[in-house]
Amino acid sequence: MEFYIVNVLILFICLYLLSTVSKLNSRVKGLEYTLEQISKQVDVPESPINNELRQILKEGNDVKAVKRVRETLGLSLIEAKQYIDVLKLEVK
Repeated sequence: MEFYIVNVLILFICLYLLSTVSKLNSRVKGLEYTLEQISKQVDVPESPINNELRQILKEGNDVKAVKRVRETLGLSLIEAKQYIDVLKLEVK
């Protein structure tokens, strides 16, 4: 009986944490969108790493570019790949 109560308690804690992380993720996305809009209006210069990444892409080394983005900007693999895909469109 005690084992069952502990399992249910752990389940509720996990669900609460999952819900909290989901809400935080939504807030971060909203803040990123707001920051992007502000940076467009203020004309903030692009990240200095972009020139290095463009050079790596011209050499045809997409994997190295994704790795460099992940190291420098701290993005996930998917986010880094999307970042590089946008830069690749500019390079072509």
